Amino acid sequence: MKPESNVPQTLAQAINYFADPDRALEFMVNLRWPNGVTCPHCKGKKVGFLSTRRIWKCGGCKKQFSIKVGTIFEDSALGLDKWLPAMWMIANCKNGVSSYEVGRELGVTQKTAWFMLHRIRLAMQTDAFDLLSGDVEVDETFIGGKAKNMHRGRRARVIRQRTGVAGKAIVMGILERSPKKGGSRVKLQMVQTTKRRELMPMVEKHVMAGSRVYTDAHMSYFGLAQDYFHSTVDHAKEYVRGMSHTNGMENFWSLLKRTIRGTYVSVEPFHLPGYLCEQAFRFNTRDGGNAARFVMALGSIVGRRLTYRGLIGAQGPQTA
Repeated sequence: MKPESNVPQTLAQAINYFADPDRALEFMVNLRWPNGVTCPHCKGKKVGFLSTRRIWKCGGCKKQFSIKVGTIFEDSALGLDKWLPAMWMIANCKNGVSSYEVGRELGVTQKTAWFMLHRIRLAMQTDAFDLLSGDVEVDETFIGGKAKNMHRGRRARVIRQRTGVAGKAIVMGILERSPKKGGSRVKLQMVQTTKRRELMPMVEKHVMAGSRVYTDAHMSYFGLAQDYFHSTVDHAKEYVRGMSHTNGMENFWSLLKRTIRGTYVSVEPFHLPGYLCEQAFRFNTRDGGNAARFVMALGSIVGRRLTYRGLIGAQGPQTA
């Protein structure tokens, strides 16, 4: 997808700009099909536009399709005047945005807004960039409340979903430092344990061999010296020793937990991967402007589908 020249620069501009259904449709067509509309079913280019319904009909397979087909918007009754401002909000609000706030601003129910935000988080999942290299920090953290403080029914459900300290979810983070201020980038992954058999393969998968890897003194990282220049810092004694520290990851953890505690309040482990993708997306694209970040999020909406049944799994809906 290519950004068009007239991308709104603020949320207020986005709401006003996309309130016109024809203008919103033109915006999405230019982004999704910059070289001309193509049938998402057969890839044919011989298509006719039905202006009264704002859909196309393929001259090859004879199927009709809208701009939403094949995207995270598919099968949604909401128009682009709701979807595009919602994407703007979640892409550019530093500490996230709750479904209650989205519902109030866009005039939809909280349940609808919650489903919309999870669809957008799916579009934010990306492994597009190459292996991390250079100076790399590796750390893990625990997220969630103590199981002993939960209601009995919720405690049983949460403990079935996650392991770790007092039933908390475990998240592993790998951060590539950048000589440019604010240029670091991060990858996140939920893990079941902090044992070597799970952490070591994650480092090997995402970090280029020969890189300088900095960790704390956790025993599970011993052995990295075989493929990396491994340096540790013992937090029981010190937090920084020259270049040896994990302060970049610690700062990211503080941002993540501030978002979860302050905006979303409570996140089920079942849904945590989506929130991790959201936070990592904003962190990795923080150098760009709001409009560029918005367009980048829109660039990943094709080929991804999330149904409500698939979202809730065996659980009921959350209020976050």
